[in-house]
Order: sequence, then structure tokens, then C-alpha cells
Amino acid sequence: MPDKDTHPNSEDQVLRFRRLLRSAAEEEESSFEQFDMRGLHSGFAHSKSASTTELSEEPDRDGQGKNFVNDFDDDDTRPLPSNFPGHDDDPAVLTIERNHLSPSADDPTTVYGSDQTGIQSNSKEEIPTRPLTAIGVADDRNQAPVTKKISVSDRQRTKSKKDKRGSKRKKSTLGCLLRSGFIVLFVILTILLCATSFLFYQYYRIASELPDIQDLRQNASQFETTRILDRNGNVLYEILDPNAGRRTYVPLEQISPYLVAATVATEDKGFYSHPGFDVMAIVRAFYQNFQSGETVSGASTITQQLARTLLFTPEERYDISYDRKIREAVLAAEITRRYTKDEILELYLNENYYGNLAYGVQAAAETYFGTTANQLTLGEAAFLAGLPQAPSVYDVYTNPDIVFDRFEDVLVLMYQASQEQGCIFVSNSPQRVCLSPVEITEAADEIKNAEFKSPDIKIRYPHWVFYVRSLLEAQYDAQTIYRSGFSVYTTLDPSLQDLAEDVVSDQVLALASNKATGGALIAIRPSTGEILAMV
Repeated sequence: MPDKDTHPNSEDQVLRFRRLLRSAAEEEESSFEQFDMRGLHSGFAHSKSASTTELSEEPDRDGQGKNFVNDFDDDDTRPLPSNFPGHDDDPAVLTIERNHLSPSADDPTTVYGSDQTGIQSNSKEEIPTRPLTAIGVADDRNQAPVTKKISVSDRQRTKSKKDKRGSKRKKSTLGCLLRSGFIVLFVILTILLCATSFLFYQYYRIASELPDIQDLRQNASQFETTRILDRNGNVLYEILDPNAGRRTYVPLEQISPYLVAATVATEDKGFYSHPGFDVMAIVRAFYQNFQSGETVSGASTITQQLARTLLFTPEERYDISYDRKIREAVLAAEITRRYTKDEILELYLNENYYGNLAYGVQAAAETYFGTTANQLTLGEAAFLAGLPQAPSVYDVYTNPDIVFDRFEDVLVLMYQASQEQGCIFVSNSPQRVCLSPVEITEAADEIKNAEFKSPDIKIRYPHWVFYVRSLLEAQYDAQTIYRSGFSVYTTLDPSLQDLAEDVVSDQVLALASNKATGGALIAIRPSTGEILAMV
């Protein structure tokens, strides 16, 4: 085994190696601060093989060592890889090529690891060294080695404590959130309960002060027009109340489905679904009125309009206030609770005023189109449905342009409702009312080309009518005649009456030279005493 004199540079090489290791450790110091390590013990010893130098490290907590290798040949500028894989069965042993330790390729000096005892050369001379620690390499001064050893159990306990602290913090945060949520939920429920109780109290307080609705029909208009008819049922004259107008009550089954669809689409699209008032419509109307600073929308449903018409006094009916609107909504809810939708709609259609002394749909159909309520077409129904909103304004005889604009608006509303609902539901027909653009166009053309006759009351066969009326007034007072809705069938034969008038007219002309100015004729059936003609 060579002695110290044989290899005079071995000690210098070892010192040089130690300095390079210390420099490498300082460069890698930041990586050591990222985790805890057990103390690393390293040393150097002589090996039988002269071609390699081995560095042993104490494994860290993961069982893997850290390699501190750099280029320690001043004459060799090739960089040395930072990590070398271990060999044999020890993962902590790293191999360093000999030519990086010695300037001479034939130098047999090698270094072996030792257990913090120093460095042994092949001359077996111990060279003092400082141990490699977790935070660097000790220098050559007489300083005590600094090592930091943390056992596995210590690390586990530390980790367990941290986990427990984190778990406690999470549980505490979750508990606070749950408590806060319960408190907020309790407050909300309390507010809702108080608000609901207040609304119920106000509802029943207002309901107790409202008119009785047990018999709604008793509050409906108690008049119908008395009619004088010929023997074939043709109307000769209607006796109208000077303070009222023309009115004939008809059941819902005798009203055109088109008129029902037009009324629902125009006045109250949700009539068949809401409880008598529309909350969303009320909110929308309140917002619109607030924005405009005046009342521009009332949001009254069909039921609310009926309640206002039948149960409010004239003063209340035209009062514009939120108190009246609330009372109206409460009444509508009570009416909906006690009456069916068909009953409500039938009353509404027979109570509406359509202008020109026409009360109810039957009188309106007769006044404007000379037909009955069940025979109304789509165009005629849309025309009538737009009138009740403002009968004095929508007067076709004085404001035709405004009326036609309103009529077109109703057609648009009907078409939109048909598209939104998949045809309009009506309760007096098994089939829904479906509208297409072609049908809408045809209805518009029908009304624009229609001829509206003057609403003036004309008397057909006036002598006969006045005679019959005198008989009625002899039996009944005027108010009974005006409001009872009598249908007086007479014995007059219209064909014979027309013939009689022609005969009398011709005879008067023939006697004109004798200054004849008038004539009279009466035709009676002797077997029954029926008057068939009277001129």
C-alpha cells in the first residue's frame, strides 16, 4: 500500500475536494431550507479501486440522499452532472469519476466515506474533516459540527398537530357559517310570518266592511228593454228608459266564442287562472304610475271591474286611490271564491256598457250590426270588445278613426294571446279560438268596409206601436214597462200591414183633388177578433 511520500499531493487533493464540497453546499443551501432533514454524515476513506471516489450520505426522511458534486478539477472545464444514481444496494452512495478528483489519471488516491471520523487515505493517515450537515458543510476552523436531527416520530407528531389545528379551524369556520345561516333564516321566516299575519288581518278587516256578495245578481242592472213584436217575432219597437238604455240579458252559452276570446285577450289574459286579481299586473301598474307621476294604468281584472260596477257606490267607483284598489281586489277575491268563472264572465258581458244606449252584448250586437250575440263574427266581436274601456270616446259615429285604431289593437292582442297560449281558451266552447294572420286581415277588412247605421230609434208601423203601448201603460206603471224586459207579441201581420199602407196611400192620392190628406184602415179576423193590420 503506497505511503504518504509516494503520493505527495493526496492531502492537497482532499483539502481541495473539501473546499469544492463546501462551495457546492453553499449553492444548494436554499434547497435544504425547504424541508427538514436528518443529519448527514459523510467521510472519506481509501478503497481498493483506484479509479473512483465514493461519497456516502446519511439518508434523509424520504430515504434519499442529496448529492453535492461540482467540477473540482481546475484544468477540466467540463461541467459535472449534479446528480448521479447510486450503485450497489445503498441509495446514498454516489460515484464521482476519478479524473475530477485528481489532476493525474494515474493517481491512485481515492476517498471513502466514514462515520464522522475524518478522512482516510491509502496510507491510513487520518485527515481531520468536518461533517456535512443539513444546512451546509463545516469549515476548517475549530468549530463544533452543527447537525439537526429530526426523527420520524417527531415529524409525524408535528404533522398530526398541524392537521388537528387545521381541522379545528375548519370546524370552527363551518360552525360559524351554520349558526349565521340559521340566524338569517330565522329572521327571514319571522318577517314573512309577521307580514303574512298582517295581510290576513287587513284582508278580513276590509272584507268585513265590504258589501254583501251573497246574491250578486241582485246588484246587477235590474232593467231590460221592453219590446213590441209582430206576430212573426220581428221587433217593431223598443221602449227605452230615458235614464237607461237598451238591454237584453243572455246566458253565456248564447254568446259568440269570438266575443269571449276578444274580451279575455283585451281585458284580462289570466282570467281563468288568477284568484280574482293579478299580482304581477298590480306591481307593473304601480311601477308605471310611479314613473309617470300620475295614474296611467289600473291593472283591473274582469272580476275587479265587475266588483266595482255592482258593489261600489258612484262616488267610490270613480275614486282614484290605493285604498279603493285594495278594497276592489279583496272584493274580487271573495267573488272568485263564491262564484264560478262562467258566472262572473256572464254577468260582466251583460253589464258592460257599449255606448249608444247599448247595455250588454246582446244590445250592442243589435245596435251596431243588427244581429244577435251568438252570431257575431271575429271582426264584429273584436270591434265590440274594444268599446267598454271608453264608450263615449270610442263612438264609431263621431270618432271613427279612433274606433278603428282601437279595433286593430284588439285584433293584435287576440293574435298575440293565440300565439302565446296555443289558441285562446274559452269556457263556452269545446274548441279553442285559434287565429292566423289571414283571419286577422280578413276581420280587419270586414269592419273597415262595414256600414254602421244610425243609432236613432225608428218606429215601424207607428200607429200600431202607439196603440199597443197605450194598452201597456193602462195596465203597468212606466218604470215597470221600462225595466221589466217585456216581449210583447202582437197579432199584426207585416205583409197585410204593408199592403194596407199602400192601399191607403193610393186612395189618398186619388182623392187629392177633393183635398183629402189622410186615410185609415183596420183589418180584423172575424173568427178571433185579431187585428191583422192598422193604418
